[in-house]
Amino acid sequence: MIKTVAIQGVKGSFHHIVSQQFFEKSVDVIECLTFDRVVDSLITKECDAAIMALENSIVGSIIPNYALIDTYGLHVVGEHYLDIQHNLMALPNQRIEDIEEVYSHPMALLQCKEFFKQYPHIKLVEDKDTAEVAQRIQEKKLKGVGAIASVMAADIFELDVLATSIQTIKHNETRFVIVKRTNSEVSENEINKASVKFESDHKRGSLAAILNVMSDCKLNLTKIQSLPIIETPWKYAFFVDVTFEKYVDFKKSKSIIDIMGEGFKVLGEYKNAKL
Repeated sequence: MIKTVAIQGVKGSFHHIVSQQFFEKSVDVIECLTFDRVVDSLITKECDAAIMALENSIVGSIIPNYALIDTYGLHVVGEHYLDIQHNLMALPNQRIEDIEEVYSHPMALLQCKEFFKQYPHIKLVEDKDTAEVAQRIQEKKLKGVGAIASVMAADIFELDVLATSIQTIKHNETRFVIVKRTNSEVSENEINKASVKFESDHKRGSLAAILNVMSDCKLNLTKIQSLPIIETPWKYAFFVDVTFEKYVDFKKSKSIIDIMGEGFKVLGEYKNAKL
């Protein structure tokens, strides 16, 4: 049973919101300001599971997190899609015109950059976490400083929301995965999605051959992300998500690709949150 999870950020962060929505029972959270610290807390058994953002519908993949999951042999056991609504907040009794600097996570700043073109006097500064900035503003009583964070963060740290839903594209989702040190406990009858990794030579048709196997085995490719293999120039590893109706189809594709010798590695088998 999962009782403690590591999250990137502090309470009020989007990772914290996921921890409340994904698990049926309340879980304790370990607050970490970096994903490296999140993974470390899982590896050292400080927590039972960890939550990691993997991709956003506006800015795309969070590539370093793919590498962390692969490098440390973590297992994806679930996923959660969260509607991300960014809000500009500050200490009470201030207007946007009073704000000189806004601090937030780089991803949040990217998602909201169009909004701030209306306010060229505001300097945007990258920081470690959305909610942690809100916490700092409250603790240090920082006037003229704003944060981009969730409404929950504004409530927790008693800040005024100066503008709501300031992200460039209003429908803004982030996909989070839940990772553990061991495999999923979901039965094969429930599993309908998998995350895998394989390598492909830099030659004509090598990637297409693997994708054809997946297609022939009735797998639906929902995500593909390439990462260079640093030790071998011009050779790539591919991180792929597939969905399927029958688990036996996935097992069949895995066996065939194993025979092909493409370094097929299953990163996780779980239930698709979109179905």
